[in-house]
Amino acid sequence: MLLAASLDYLIGDPWGWLHPVQVMGWAIAKYTQIVLKYVDRPHWRRIAGVGLFWGLILGTGGLTWLVIRACELIHPVLSIAVQSIGLASCFAGRSLRRAAEDVLQAIESGDLATARSQLSMYVGRDTDKLTIPEIYRAILETVTENAIDGVMAPLFYAIVGLFIPAVGAVPLAMAYKAASTLDSMVGYRREPYADLGWWSAKSEDVLTWLPCRLAVLTIGLISGKPIAVWRLCWRDAVKDPSPNSGWSECAYAAALDVQVGGINYYKGQIQQKPLLGDDLQPINAAIIQRALSLTRTSFLLWLGLVAIALASTTVVHLIPLI
Repeated sequence: MLLAASLDYLIGDPWGWLHPVQVMGWAIAKYTQIVLKYVDRPHWRRIAGVGLFWGLILGTGGLTWLVIRACELIHPVLSIAVQSIGLASCFAGRSLRRAAEDVLQAIESGDLATARSQLSMYVGRDTDKLTIPEIYRAILETVTENAIDGVMAPLFYAIVGLFIPAVGAVPLAMAYKAASTLDSMVGYRREPYADLGWWSAKSEDVLTWLPCRLAVLTIGLISGKPIAVWRLCWRDAVKDPSPNSGWSECAYAAALDVQVGGINYYKGQIQQKPLLGDDLQPINAAIIQRALSLTRTSFLLWLGLVAIALASTTVVHLIPLI
């Protein structure tokens, strides 16, 4: 886990390398094409959606477990290397930071067109007419929403898997990554995914619920105002239709004394997002960097706590031998 965290921080996802999420995406796309072509009844599409979720989750976790076991048979060092690289691919810390900084650099250089173009690669909203304050808000919302399902939740499931010897950290983290990928690809209420993706959307919400709340508590503690952060989340986050993204965005907004949400446009259609947090100061590049720092500190805190827990467990087991 320490090696994986270091790899993600120093290297991230190298451009041009095949990523596990790409393989998952290919499998989801192929399955979706077949179902949408040959299954037209909503009931059967919903059943196919359940099959898609469990097939990809169990298939991803099981295949990861088999690859690790095969590497162990060849050489322990190979197994450690494969597990470290695989787990690093589940963490999106550097990718989030790189995405935000690419847009920030374009704004800093005065190239608003490039900033809008770069931003369009990472958000679903229309970006061609966004002002600089709106771009800052879009970056912050993207960074804070994806901090949970892209960084903290995979770490949470890696930690859980670490304490289940028969499973292990990497297979469980990879299985969660599969659930997150399913939600991002088919977990929509609109057609043609309303029936096919319903189970994936609901399941991902459930899987992310606990790590999201733990991350909110962590952000509150790190910011030095846990009660204020929790109160604002109870006041505002519950207004968001998502049971998790509203909480994650609101936690950061409360910790940073800013407000997110408001009017967005998607394919020309206006959508009003609930306002989260208090508008005590404007969102700018420094605020976004602080948000990235909060995510990094939270990640390191969780990693440090699990290291202490494992060390303590080892000491307890060694005492009778001494």
